[in-house]
Amino acid sequence: MAQQAYMTDTDSGDSGPERRGTRIRRLLGRVVGGWRGDRRIWRRGLVTAVVAILLAAVMAAHSRIPNTIGNLGSLTETFLPWFGLLVPVLLVIALVRKSATALIALVLPVSVWLHLFGGLLFDKTGSGGDLTVATHNVNADNADPAGTARAVAAAGADVLALEELKASAVPTYEKALEEKYPHHAVVGTVGLWSKYPISAVRPVDIEMGWKRAMRATVTTPSGQIAVYVAHLPSVRVKLEAGFTARQRDRSAEALGAAISHEKLPRKILLGDLNGTMNDRSLTAITAQLRSPQGAVGDGFGFSWPASFPMARIDQILVTGVEPTTSWTLPATGSDHLPIAARVKVDTTDS
Repeated sequence: MAQQAYMTDTDSGDSGPERRGTRIRRLLGRVVGGWRGDRRIWRRGLVTAVVAILLAAVMAAHSRIPNTIGNLGSLTETFLPWFGLLVPVLLVIALVRKSATALIALVLPVSVWLHLFGGLLFDKTGSGGDLTVATHNVNADNADPAGTARAVAAAGADVLALEELKASAVPTYEKALEEKYPHHAVVGTVGLWSKYPISAVRPVDIEMGWKRAMRATVTTPSGQIAVYVAHLPSVRVKLEAGFTARQRDRSAEALGAAISHEKLPRKILLGDLNGTMNDRSLTAITAQLRSPQGAVGDGFGFSWPASFPMARIDQILVTGVEPTTSWTLPATGSDHLPIAARVKVDTTDS
């Protein structure tokens, strides 16, 4: 009897994995079985299905949403990737409601979102390159400008752009960066620091009334590059006015025009554009330049706000050079995250 009891206990223990697998199958069977024979699974959840279809339509046709009322189109495009968060919510509702119609309808927004942003889910970073560039909106109210400068310089950028420079803090940034960057220029509230010679520095008029953009020639060992640094006007979301971005849009047009007249074939734009690559209002700029983050980055690369990044409004955009990798740097004392990219300037053998 003792032996029989022992064998019974042992057999029971050995069948543990089988019993767990059986429990899972039974649970799935109950879920599916609850739907089997239920004729209402096609009639339930019609509202959820309609919402899923509308969500897909908004994402697919975001460029057709007008800006005439509160710049609604640009506002939608700024946070477009986050629309995907509605999919799991609708999925839970569809499962709770036991709606086959809603589940099938969810295929549409999932497909559209993956078409728009699926490529950003994979690490596309490469190797090589002969120039590293970085940009950072340091925040005029930064309590530790020297620490911020040292933190960004530690990333090893050959060319570094800073925006929102307070005049009283400029000497602090200059002193903190002078050891690594023997060449620099500051125009208004933007500045450029470089390990290589800088020449032909001039302000760029972006129709703001004060200087928040500049252009310079950086002479690297692989050739000259026209480097633009810009801080476009801020945008606001107001209940009574919507997405107020009129001044930003005018400045984007002016900056785009200046870049289009650039004679050097290699161009790099560094700065806080207060807009994402999806925002149609930046087309004057984005139609000429490409984003290393989109081409060779890892993930979305959100840069703002630093406490919980929700959008990439800080940009590195290039043409005439080949991006090899792009990344976001750790937080500093600013409300923005710094970003960096590595590019290949000498593309003769590409």
